[in-house]
Amino acid sequence: MRQGRQLQARFSAATVAVCGLGGLGSHIAMALARAGIGKLILLDFDRVDVTNLHRQQYKASQVGQYKTQALSENLKEAAPYVELEAHAVRITEKNAVQLLKEADIICEAFDCPEAKAMLANIVLEAMPEQFLVAASGMAGLDSANGIRTRKVTGRFYLCGDEVSEVAAGAGLVSSRVMLCAAHQAHMVLRILAGKLEP
Repeated sequence: MRQGRQLQARFSAATVAVCGLGGLGSHIAMALARAGIGKLILLDFDRVDVTNLHRQQYKASQVGQYKTQALSENLKEAAPYVELEAHAVRITEKNAVQLLKEADIICEAFDCPEAKAMLANIVLEAMPEQFLVAASGMAGLDSANGIRTRKVTGRFYLCGDEVSEVAAGAGLVSSRVMLCAAHQAHMVLRILAGKLEP
């Protein structure tokens, strides 16, 4: 194993939840599956749309499928040994704890600022033993070097530039969204390896 047996054992024993399977979440899930994470909990209520294809881990043949179904198929092709638990539901204040309780680390990958805040509040207040890796700011064509990972509190990490928003002329560009997703996935692996940010 390229990562070494001890580190791979940690990855294989971990359960990670990915909340939202769009430009961030689909790439986070693929990176973690390829890294050998033992179990992924995939959560998204949406279906694959043709407009998703330029920056998300889906195929044209999957348009119309639930993202949970389509991504599960793609992950199994890339990493056949990963265990998947998929929920085609919208995460709410009422169901979040139940859906996420088995996860060691929770990745927030929503588009909606209100949904981001809701999930962060629930995890930080009701699930203090879990780690949260969230994202803020990845739109446009600013330098890739602006994307970074910052420790907010003991178990809360934020990835992105924390500034750029989707606006007229500053849409979501695949390469920059993927950079932010890679930061999130890499932080998950660092947490599991015990390499926490200062």
